[in-house]
Order: sequence, then C-alpha cells, then structure tokens
Amino acid sequence: MPNCGLVNLGACLPQMFFDFVLGLILSPIQPFLQLTLDLLREPINISLFMSLWVIVVYCLSMFYAMLLVGTGFTFLLAGYNSEKREQAKEWLRNIIIMIILVQSSFFLYQLVIDLSSTMTSAILTLIDPHFFTISASSLNGLAISILLGGLYLLVLLNTFLILIVRYVIVCIGVVFLPLGIFFYFLPSLKQYGSLILNFLGICIFMTAIDAIILIGFSRLANLTIFSNLQIVVVITAFITIDILMMFLLFFAALRSAFRTYMKIKRLKI
Repeated sequence: MPNCGLVNLGACLPQMFFDFVLGLILSPIQPFLQLTLDLLREPINISLFMSLWVIVVYCLSMFYAMLLVGTGFTFLLAGYNSEKREQAKEWLRNIIIMIILVQSSFFLYQLVIDLSSTMTSAILTLIDPHFFTISASSLNGLAISILLGGLYLLVLLNTFLILIVRYVIVCIGVVFLPLGIFFYFLPSLKQYGSLILNFLGICIFMTAIDAIILIGFSRLANLTIFSNLQIVVVITAFITIDILMMFLLFFAALRSAFRTYMKIKRLKI
C-alpha cells in the first residue's frame, strides 16, 4: 500500500480501515493456519517408536528359521518334481526379500516419509503466500470476509485435527509396517499385509495430494471473478482437502478391510 499523504488521503483511509478490520479477523486464524501448513509440509518424527519397532522385528525374526527350514524340507521332498522345486526356490527368494525388508523397514519408512514431505513442501512453495491471507479491496469484500471469518477458523481447526490424526497414524505405522511386510509374503496372510501397506501408503502421501489441491485453488483465486471472494475460495479449498482426507483415512480403510474380508470368505468357501 502506498504511503498516505494529503494527495491520496481519500483512497488511503478506507484501505487502512479494511486492513485494520481484516487484521482483527486474522488474529485468531493465523496461528491455526501456520500449524496446519506446518503439519502439511514438515516430516514426521518416528524415532519415538523405534523401541517398539525393535520389539516387533525381534518377535518376527523368531519365525525366520522356521520358514527357511520349512522351505528347505519342501525343496528336498520335492524330489524330481520340477514344479514343486521351482515353487520352493521362489518361496526361498520371497523369504530372503521379506527378511531384508522387515529388518530395514524403519529406515525405508523414514525415507518414504521424507520423500512425501519433500514433495509436499516443493508443491506448497508454488503457492502464493497471500492466498491464505484474507484480503478485501472493497466494502463488499470486507463484508464477506467478516461474515465468513468464523467459518474459516472452524474449517482450519477441522483440518488441523484431521492432520493430527494422520500424524499419529503415520507415527504408529512404523510399528505395524514390519507386520504388513511379513504378512504380505505369507500366502495365507497376504490380504492383511496388503491392507496394512496400502493404508499406511495412503496416510503418508495424502498431504502431497492436499498440496496439489491447494495449488489448484490458489490459481483459481487469481481470476478476476474471485477478487472479492478469496476467503470463499480458501475455505472451499480446505473443505475439499478435509473431505478427501476423511475419505482416505476412514472410507478407504473400511473398503480395503471389506475387500480383505470377502477374499478370506471366498477362500474358506
């Protein structure tokens, strides 16, 4: 905003009034906005659960010898049956891959989390920081901002809470990842392993999808038609990612669980 003087005082005072009122509206919103953006872009620290991960991996390692011995007996008893011998070789290869993945799952998990965080941060840097700040250049825009300021705060609070739930799930996920990998390589438990791995993957990378949605709405806010409706665009953007995250966290998990149940039911039949 240009400096106020006698020449432009008539145009300057209304803008100062708008900025003052918007500042009052933004004062309770800004902390939640900053926390929400931090939860979107910052990598998740899983070191707190490393001791539990060690316990889970230690328990799983007790089954390695049994699986290797069982595969060895299958190979020896196969005799001249080439099909069973090939199956035993493939099973041995899968066991070795499983052992490597389980033992390194903590570091692989941290690597994937860092990759997701880097992707999200890179996408968010493409968004104009002023997109999240309420602005108004007219009386109509100010009135809309005042009316929807409370809704903006509630939507941000909801987004913040969902991201907290996602943060906790991803943190605890490092404990379940070895189980998911272990189950995935066992034919009878593969459905459960696939369920765990798919759900954790969705939880990790959902913030990158959120960032893509936000950058799309930020481009939309640059259109002239939305010059006085920026707060509406921002609220719609956060509502969209809230719906998406709730769907991915709950409905997608329930759908995967249902599909796993149906597969197990068909196997029993």
